[in-house]
Amino acid sequence: MKLKFLAIALFPLTLAACQSGDIQKVGDVAVSVLQQQNADKTLASYQWSTRTGTAPKPLVLNFDDKGRLGIATSCNGMGASWKVENNQIVTDNLMATQMACETKAMEQESVAKDLFDHRKAPFVLDLKYPQNPTLTVISATGQKYVFTGKMTPETKYNAQADLIFLEISPETKSCTGVAAQTCLQVRELKYNDSGVKTQVDKDWTLFYDQIEGFEHNPAERQVIRVKRYEIKNPAADQSKYAYVHDMTVERATVK
Repeated sequence: MKLKFLAIALFPLTLAACQSGDIQKVGDVAVSVLQQQNADKTLASYQWSTRTGTAPKPLVLNFDDKGRLGIATSCNGMGASWKVENNQIVTDNLMATQMACETKAMEQESVAKDLFDHRKAPFVLDLKYPQNPTLTVISATGQKYVFTGKMTPETKYNAQADLIFLEISPETKSCTGVAAQTCLQVRELKYNDSGVKTQVDKDWTLFYDQIEGFEHNPAERQVIRVKRYEIKNPAADQSKYAYVHDMTVERATVK
């Protein structure tokens, strides 16, 4: 068995209107930030993504409510502080991890820098369709990038998450919940504040729910960090929790 450890913490993976005439209004609700006093809250309520060039993955923005912007590119994670001020998104210097990737992936980092590296970026937020809002940002070179918003789990479930760690077996098993299905096999792990593993469940248990954003690999044993949200007033045949994949902590290839 060969273990490959990923970083336990990466940049948090992640608007209103523009005082410049360079951005055209998008729909009837694209108005100035001065008129949208909750623009900062709206930014933090969604995850924003767009495709750029030939990059293999979308460029993803996460504006948190503590003033940190996390940017996920096709290669490195990036981050900066952010705030809304004078109809602009104001950021400080971007910091980034230092992985080397293929050129197509790394080119996306230049787009992120052009948008948010120590800038006052004009933007437009279109909330005409709250389930699919758009965010348009003008880069330092004058190019417009249109991001599509997806509600964050905190917004969707109107709850804060509990963080749990699960070891995922490469082997799944048939099981029966509401209907016949295939279940993951999991063991819960616990860590102390220093990141030292303090508990591992002895036996595998069947996991009847879905983990949003997680892809099972029958050739790997994985340890993942999961955000668990309590669902208010679940249906009779619905779990009381929703699970969202937060990050992969360990991967072990099995033969």
